[in-house]
Amino acid sequence: MKRILTIALVLLSCSTLSAQQVASRAKAMRMMAFSRPEYQIKDLKVYTDTMTVYSLSRAVIYPFGEWTSVEQYITDNQLHWYREQNYRHYYDSMEVSVNRMRRVDDSYIDLYYSIWTKKVEILSGYVADPEIVLDNGLHVGMTKDEVFNIFFKRYPRSYTSDIAVLKVVSGAGEVAEIYTFKGQKLRHIKIETAYKYY
Repeated sequence: MKRILTIALVLLSCSTLSAQQVASRAKAMRMMAFSRPEYQIKDLKVYTDTMTVYSLSRAVIYPFGEWTSVEQYITDNQLHWYREQNYRHYYDSMEVSVNRMRRVDDSYIDLYYSIWTKKVEILSGYVADPEIVLDNGLHVGMTKDEVFNIFFKRYPRSYTSDIAVLKVVSGAGEVAEIYTFKGQKLRHIKIETAYKYY
């Protein structure tokens, strides 16, 4: 009898897990239908409290805009930055100059000038300062609805109510913007990159 009960519980948990996966995929497909065309969202996945959006938009690769020099970015955004310059290794033998732009609350952006693109590229970043505004208008302190309205025209609110992390990834997977919510407010933004070249 114990064996039958155990088998029944295992089958029930497997069917529940399968139903949750189907529900997550259906939610993702429906959300894609509401996406804004300028973000060119090609895929969307929902796992528990994380929504991952795959976008072909250049806004994901250049979250702070496209600049031809670090000085131009500093001058145009009108914020006071503490600038540190150091070097990072690439391919074990090459070193590149990286500018770390830091704010007093430990928000930072690591930037470098690419000889290939002739633009300032971002390597990583952590934004907790509400004064730092991304090129698309996003900033810390916005409500969850305001953040999702940047990427989607409309959507059922129940689809985002349990989302604590929104991850927006570039098409090639080189840049990821990670928006973390605490309650209904955007708490911080993290930017990660996987560039393998200079």
